[in-house]
Amino acid sequence: MKKTWGRATFWATCAVGATISAQRTPLPPSAPPSASRAQEIQEPARNRLTPDEEAAGWRLLFDGATLAGWRGYRMEGVPKGWSASDGTLAFAPVEEDYARSPAPAADLITVDTFEDFELSLEWKVGPGGNSGVFFRLTEAERAPYWTGPEMQVLDNAGHADGRTPKTSAGANYGLHAPAEDVARPAGEWNHARIVVRGNRVEHWLNGARIVSYELGSESWRELVAASKFGEWPGYGMARSGHVGLQDHGDPVWFRDVKIREPASRAPPTTHRSLAKKGAATLPS
Repeated sequence: MKKTWGRATFWATCAVGATISAQRTPLPPSAPPSASRAQEIQEPARNRLTPDEEAAGWRLLFDGATLAGWRGYRMEGVPKGWSASDGTLAFAPVEEDYARSPAPAADLITVDTFEDFELSLEWKVGPGGNSGVFFRLTEAERAPYWTGPEMQVLDNAGHADGRTPKTSAGANYGLHAPAEDVARPAGEWNHARIVVRGNRVEHWLNGARIVSYELGSESWRELVAASKFGEWPGYGMARSGHVGLQDHGDPVWFRDVKIREPASRAPPTTHRSLAKKGAATLPS
C-alpha cells in the first residue's frame, strides 16, 4: 500500500608584518581528509535530535538501538521480523511464516497515539519492495488499513503498484495520487513527512509536497465510497490514533523516525528512552 509546515531555524585571521612573514618557514599543504573522515563530516548523526530540534518540540520515535515505544498491531510485544539493526528500524520477512497461506501480518505500531502532528522519517526498500506508513489507526478492526490512512512506501520501478499513480510511492494509498513521481530507486533512502492538522493532511517526499487532502470532506467521502475502503465505516474517521509501519512481506528499513505535536497536546513524558521535553507550537 504509499511534502510541511515551516520549522524553527537550525544551526579570523590576524595580520602579521611583512618582515616576520618573510622569515617564516612555509607550512606544507594540508592533507585531504581520509574517505572515512570525509564521510563522517558529511553524514549527519542518525536517530538523534539536534538542540534546535529538541527546542522545536521534536521527539524520537526510534532511538536507533531498540524498539522501545513500539509493539505489534493488537499485540503486547513486537512481532517476528522487526528489529533494530545497524541503526535502522528494519523488517525482514520470516520465511517459514510466509510459506503459509495466508501469511500472518506483523504490522508495527507506536505505543503512543497522536492527533495533530508532523511525522518525519526516512525509508528504503529493496527491489520490488512494498510497505507503508499508517496514521491515526485504531485497533478496533482486524487490520490497520481498515481505520488508518496510509502513505505508500514502494519501489515504483520494480512493483506493479508503481504503474498506477494512486498506489505509487507517496500516494494516499488507493485514493490520492502524488502530484509527481519524486521517489528514489530501490536501495536508496527517501525522506518522507506526513503533516496532520485537524482534518487536513499533507504528504511530502524528498522535499516536495506531493499529496494534500481533507479527511471527511465531500470529495474525500466520494473517493472512499468508490474504493475498497468504502466497506469499512471507520476508515479515516478517528481523531487520534497510532502511527504504524506495514509488513507487506518485503524487506524495508526506516531511520530518523521523529514526531512533533502542538505544545497543548504533546505529552510531557512518555517513554523515557525516547521522550524529549520543550515541545513548541507547530508553525502555521
